[in-house]
Amino acid sequence: MIKAALGQGGRERVDDPVDIEQLQVLVKHHREHLGLSLRAAAEESGVPFNTLARVEKGHLPDLANFRRLVLWLGLSPERFFQPSMFRVENTPEVIASRLAQDPNLTPAAAETIADVVRELYGNLVLKDREVTVHLRAAKTFTPDAARLLGEILVEIQERLQSGPTGPRHVM
Repeated sequence: MIKAALGQGGRERVDDPVDIEQLQVLVKHHREHLGLSLRAAAEESGVPFNTLARVEKGHLPDLANFRRLVLWLGLSPERFFQPSMFRVENTPEVIASRLAQDPNLTPAAAETIADVVRELYGNLVLKDREVTVHLRAAKTFTPDAARLLGEILVEIQERLQSGPTGPRHVM
C-alpha cells in the first residue's frame, strides 16, 4: 500500500508506490495453487529464494525481481501500482482495479467479475455521450456491493433492451 510521510519542508513523499500487500497475496496464492515449495517457485520464477520468501512476508522486491514475479504471475505490472500512481483510463478498468484489491476475492474471481463488467459496459455505454455518469468507488468492493452492482447492471441492460417504457405522448 502507499505510505505517505512528511519529508523535508513538510512536503508529502511516497514511500512505497507499489501495492505490496496485493503482490504478497498473489505470489503466495499462485505458488500454493501450483503446489510449489518456496524453493521450487523461486527456481521457476527466476527470483532468488530469500527474495521470494521476503515478498511473501510483505517486503518489496527490487525492480528486476518485481518484473520476474509479475511475468511469473502472468499479470501486468500496472496492476500493482496504486490508483494515484497509475491513471486508469475508463470505468471498467477502475472497477477491475478495485476488484483486484478486494481481499474477499481470489484473483481469478476478481478477473471474472471484471470481465463481466467490461462486457456489460461495452454493451451499455452511451455512444453519443449525451449523458455522463460518474461513479466513485470505495477502495474495495464488498461482496454485497459487487452483487448489487451486478443486479443494477442487469436491470439497466434489460430496460435498454426492452425499449422505452412509460407513458407515450401521441400528437
